[in-house]
Amino acid sequence: MEGCETMYEAVTMKAKEAAVYVGISYWLLLEMTKKGELPFIAAGGRKLFRKESLDLWMANQEAQSLQTKPEPTGHGALRKVSK
Repeated sequence: MEGCETMYEAVTMKAKEAAVYVGISYWLLLEMTKKGELPFIAAGGRKLFRKESLDLWMANQEAQSLQTKPEPTGHGALRKVSK
């Protein structure tokens, strides 16, 4: 089958590539996967990441950050100390 070369584009990224893509450290990325905070594909001892999944995760993180925050319950608020 000469001249019948098929080029495949990788559909996943390795952990170091995914960390660069997301903009976090490699070690933080691994910690987040251990906690189940970041989507990944387990392949043997490797963790692989799809660009589409990371894009969706980042969009969800951004949307959550824009949601209105609940009113404070008084915890951590400054208060006047009476003498």
